Amino acid sequence: MNITYSETHDFSVEELQSLFLSVEWSSGHFPEKLAIAMRHFQTVFSAWDGDLLVGMACVMDDSIMNAYVHYLLVRPEYQGKNIGKELIEKVKEKYKEYLRIVVVAYNKEIPFYERCGFETAQEASPMFITDLWT
Repeated sequence: MNITYSETHDFSVEELQSLFLSVEWSSGHFPEKLAIAMRHFQTVFSAWDGDLLVGMACVMDDSIMNAYVHYLLVRPEYQGKNIGKELIEKVKEKYKEYLRIVVVAYNKEIPFYERCGFETAQEASPMFITDLWT
């Protein structure tokens, strides 16, 4: 396995659908929207095993102070091989001059992000609106 990394915004809908559904994310059912979203993120780092998209990190930023990791995902069969950590390292390097890099993590993901240098906010909670179409 020879993983290569790229900073690109161009993906086929099939590549995106396959990656997102591999981790059972519902956004994988909207690959055309994902392809458009990828073109609009400020930063997209991707991980490849040959021609197979195996992971990505997508970041939104305000151009000077705050960067928000919106997506970090790695195919299940590639997890535990430091691909996610490498993607986060690329994000940290690109945004090293910013005041903060923010991620909203599920509880089970917190140990991973802590190993990458993130800290849990003690006086803040993530909030969502996800069912706008119902």
